[in-house]
Amino acid sequence: MIDIEITAWLAAGYGLVLLAVAYGIDQFARRANHRMMEDRSGGFVYHKSHDAWLCPEDQWLFPRSFDPENRVMRYRGLPLVCNSCPVKDSCTESDDGREMRRHVDPWPASESARFHRGIACAVTVLAFLWPALTTFVVEHWTSQVLVIGVAVLILMGSVPLWLFLRRTPADPMGVLVKSADETVQDREAAAAALARLRSSYASDRRTDNAN
Repeated sequence: MIDIEITAWLAAGYGLVLLAVAYGIDQFARRANHRMMEDRSGGFVYHKSHDAWLCPEDQWLFPRSFDPENRVMRYRGLPLVCNSCPVKDSCTESDDGREMRRHVDPWPASESARFHRGIACAVTVLAFLWPALTTFVVEHWTSQVLVIGVAVLILMGSVPLWLFLRRTPADPMGVLVKSADETVQDREAAAAALARLRSSYASDRRTDNAN
């Protein structure tokens, strides 16, 4: 132990501290993202067992489509239920039912989350390089064994942070696959159909004839 140089101890310590910092960055970003998603949910609760959202009025929103570009599952309430809801005005302006979204990939899913995960991964690279490069600086073999061992330990500890950095290519099954643009087009078509339906009401025809 007395043959281990102080440089090796410092390099090993700095490397482990940087690894802890990397995990700290990832956990902080994860918690911030979780709080942000809770604030956006507006009281809606996602139930994994049902793969559906439950709104504050005890109505279910089931999956309707999947956006492969953003890797987002879209859930929507029944228009008949939402339009007759007493709190609709404070919930949604859409006549097609309230929509909720959920990222299908594990953390990190969103681009901002992946950005923070990328920062954490960059810190792990520094954590690994510090003791690894110190191997060429120290002279005693015991010091070299220490920094190499710590470098390997840091490398293994960094694996969980790198696992889900890339998006999984698998698409969910059982729902209609639509891009974001296609979803917007469907909404516009539904709004136009609703306008035509309203113009065909008997009360509207009587008003037109009177004019």
